[in-house]
Amino acid sequence: MYCLTEIQAAGSTFGNYFRVTTFGESHGGGVGCIVDGCPPRIPLSEADLQGDLDRRRPGQSRITTPRKETDTCRIYSGVSEGVTTGTPIHVLVPNTDQRGHGSEWVQSILNHHLELIYLKPFKAQFVILEDYKEMSIAYRPSHADATYDMKYGVRAVQGGGRSSARETIGRVASGAIAKKILKLFSGTEVLAYVSQVHQVVLPDGSVDHDTVTLDQIESNIVRCPNPDYAEKMIAAIDAVRTRGNSIGGVVTCIVRNAPRGIGSPVFDKLEAELAKAVMSLPATKGFEFGSGFAGTFLTGSEHNDEFYTDEHGRIRTRTNRSGGIQGGISNGEIINMRVAFKPTATIGKKQHTVTREKQEIELLARGRHDPCVVPRAVPMVEAMVALVLVDQLMAQYAQCNLFPINSELQEPLNLEPANL
Repeated sequence: MYCLTEIQAAGSTFGNYFRVTTFGESHGGGVGCIVDGCPPRIPLSEADLQGDLDRRRPGQSRITTPRKETDTCRIYSGVSEGVTTGTPIHVLVPNTDQRGHGSEWVQSILNHHLELIYLKPFKAQFVILEDYKEMSIAYRPSHADATYDMKYGVRAVQGGGRSSARETIGRVASGAIAKKILKLFSGTEVLAYVSQVHQVVLPDGSVDHDTVTLDQIESNIVRCPNPDYAEKMIAAIDAVRTRGNSIGGVVTCIVRNAPRGIGSPVFDKLEAELAKAVMSLPATKGFEFGSGFAGTFLTGSEHNDEFYTDEHGRIRTRTNRSGGIQGGISNGEIINMRVAFKPTATIGKKQHTVTREKQEIELLARGRHDPCVVPRAVPMVEAMVALVLVDQLMAQYAQCNLFPINSELQEPLNLEPANL
């Protein structure tokens, strides 16, 4: 007897109710996503997605990769006459500056009599792009080249394939849809900003999470809402950029007006879902929520968030060391988290590595890469947080709001019609 089960795209699908599958590679024909489970009758156009894609795209300033892509998106299904239909939404962004791919690129190699590289046990293959020639035979330190070979026994050499940050285009596009749903349904706002670049650290409390705006964050190329610290961060990136090196940093993300009650106990706690989501982004190395590791230096009496009733009769907390989530469930306070990103692995310096044939060599990696990933990571973090919140919102609505709520203890998930 055979049992048929549904198989998701391994490692490329995220979400249970609002489900996103990303596709494409850095130097393929394009990248994008399929969004399944989007509610119908929501106004949606490419313009709704393009703003966040522009914030993510390469070549936007001197402190990002010089690769030139417009990252112009097209919606091919799931939207009719300007509104979502409830069917899968297909979004595609073509690659236009991948420096060669496909038959035209192969023909150009033949025309210029470039040498062949032999990769055992495969047949002869052409040298892979001038930028990525070394990658076809040697593993870049701290990249996914070696582990992809260990897992699959083959990999897309050009640009790192699926391990490239270009994969995040699908996340940002689908995250823009999720942010629009959250804003329309519950007035929920997701904002991220750069709070650290290398040793330049924004002091705690220097950004007012109640009032900080997208315009303040976008007022400079590093996406730090504090102008003085933004200049220091930009200078730090410029310093390593000119030396062919890289640095890391931290992105802080907040959620305002999150509905109360989303998230589940035990294994599906809201902060656990958020951690998995943002830690799936390229180059992430750490996650802190609420008080984070600093909370370990406090006593219980210092750390506890005491309750009170505000002027509107709502139960609130006087402090927010819990980060807006208690017991894995949102409490209505501002959700806040911090995500650490490592220094970009590809640098313009010689490093020791090995070839596929296990020979030790020195490698000078070439290509176009960010000297610091955090300025472009800001919309990526926002996107993953928004995808989690929409998915959890749908789960909460289905389980706990299908029947009339207990108005003495619960609040409606959505805004009042007059506020929509």
